[in-house]
Amino acid sequence: MQKSMERPLALSLVVLGGLARIAQYLNFAPVGAVSLYSGARLRGWKAYLLPIALMAITDPLVGGYSATTPFVYASFLLSVWIGTRLRSTENPAWIGGAALVASMQFFVITNFGSWLAFPQTYGRTFAGLASCYAAAIPFFGRTLASDLVYSAALFGLHAWLTRTVVPAERVPVAA
Repeated sequence: MQKSMERPLALSLVVLGGLARIAQYLNFAPVGAVSLYSGARLRGWKAYLLPIALMAITDPLVGGYSATTPFVYASFLLSVWIGTRLRSTENPAWIGGAALVASMQFFVITNFGSWLAFPQTYGRTFAGLASCYAAAIPFFGRTLASDLVYSAALFGLHAWLTRTVVPAERVPVAA
């Protein structure tokens, strides 16, 4: 098995996921899964840079930037780090669990950012923070569903393609 840092399949799937973001609908976007997958299948700086670069490029096409953008980007960087814990596995349960954790931390971090950025909406009190999180609950289901669906697609495609087309990028089996 080749230990090359070049991973054309993984890079291609990350870019494909990033482009799919343009077609996102009702908070059903691939970015959380792309970040998780990047951490799992890319190495070094590319794992962190690609999801953020894709976000920066596609943000103007899907609504632009806001005061919460730094929180969103920080959350996706954390999802990349969570993905690094999946580098030696193709286990669907571990991948699904990581997608769940990534969705939950995205919810906590980005809604905290919303609370900080818009004090006129929620107030800078504990009750305001609780209101902010409560108002965001209806969106969490779609975030979680999209992270699970897109993670299954990205990790599943990677597993299948490394068995049939690009064996050099196959995940080594842990002994």
